[in-house]
Amino acid sequence: MDARIVAGSLALLLAAAPALAQDASRVSLIDRPAPALDKLPKDAYGELVRYGYELSTRTFAFIGPEVQNRKMRFAGNNLACTSCHQNDATKPFAMPWVGVSATFPQYRAREDAISTVEERVNGCMERSMNGKPLPLDSHEMKAFAAYIHYVSRGVPIGARVEGAGTKPITVPNRRADLAAGEAVYGAKCAACHGADGQGQRRGKAGDAEGYVFPPLWGKDTFNNGAGMNRMLTAAAFIKHNMPQGTTHAAPVLSDDEAFDVAGYVLSQPRPIKAGLDKDFPARWNKPVDAAFPPYVDGASAEQHRYGPYPPLTELAKQRAEALKAAREAAASR
Repeated sequence: MDARIVAGSLALLLAAAPALAQDASRVSLIDRPAPALDKLPKDAYGELVRYGYELSTRTFAFIGPEVQNRKMRFAGNNLACTSCHQNDATKPFAMPWVGVSATFPQYRAREDAISTVEERVNGCMERSMNGKPLPLDSHEMKAFAAYIHYVSRGVPIGARVEGAGTKPITVPNRRADLAAGEAVYGAKCAACHGADGQGQRRGKAGDAEGYVFPPLWGKDTFNNGAGMNRMLTAAAFIKHNMPQGTTHAAPVLSDDEAFDVAGYVLSQPRPIKAGLDKDFPARWNKPVDAAFPPYVDGASAEQHRYGPYPPLTELAKQRAEALKAAREAAASR
C-alpha cells in the first residue's frame, strides 16, 4: 500500500480518536433495547446466563428460604432481585445492572475498599435479601456474574451510563412528614403492597413462589442494612418507578410525596442486620441518610433517619473539602 495512504489514514484515525473516545465514554440506557435471551447460543455461556436470569427474576424459587433443599437457602426473604432491579434489571433509573460489569472492580465507601462484582452480589444477598453470602465459586454466583456480564455487553469500561442507579430528586429541606406519607401510601401504594405492607403472595407461605408484589416491611423484606433502607435512595426510586409501571419520564408522585412516603415505609419494622457499626469505616464518606451509628457530624439519629438532609449534606461537603486540603498540605511538605 502507498505509504502516503497509510500516513493519511493514520492521521485521520488519530484526529478522530478524541471524538471516538468521548462517544465511547457515554452510554444511554434510555430506550436501549433489552437483551434478548432467545438469541443466546445454547452453549455453556448461554446456559449460565439463562440460569442467572432465572436466579434474578425468581430468586425465591432457587435460593429462597422456602426451597426444599435447605443447603440452597441463601436468601433470607422471598423477594426477587428484580423486586427492585426492575424489568429484568435493565430499567433506567431502577438500579439497572446494565454496565455494571464495566464499572467493577470499584471503590465502595461502605467497605472503604475495592470490591468485585461478586462481592457486590453478596452485599445484596446479606442486605436486600436478608440472607447469607453465596460461595464465590458456586454455580449460582457464576450465573449472577454471567447475567450481569450479558446485559452489560457493549458498555465500555469507564463509560458514564445515563440511567444507572436512581435519578435524584430535589430533597425537601425538612423532616419527612410520616402522616402525609401514610396518606400517600394508602392512596398510591396499598392496592399492590397491601394496607399492612405485606405485599401479595403468588401462592401461600411455604411454597417458594414468592410475591406478585413484594412486602415493604415486616419479616419477609430487606433489612435495615440494605441500600433501600436509606431515605434518599428510597425516595428517588419511588419517585421514578412507583406506582408500578411508572418511569422516570412520567413520574406520578411529586418529590415531596416520594420523600414522605419513603419516610413512612422506612419507619415500619424490618429485619435488623448485625454489625452495621462496621459499615463506612472511613466515616467521613458515610452517607447522610445512613441511619445507624456511629455518626461524625453531631446530628441526631432522628435527623439521619428522616431529615432535614440539606444541612447534613453541607456539613459532609465541608468535611470532604477540609480533608482534601489537609492531604494536599501534607503532600506539599
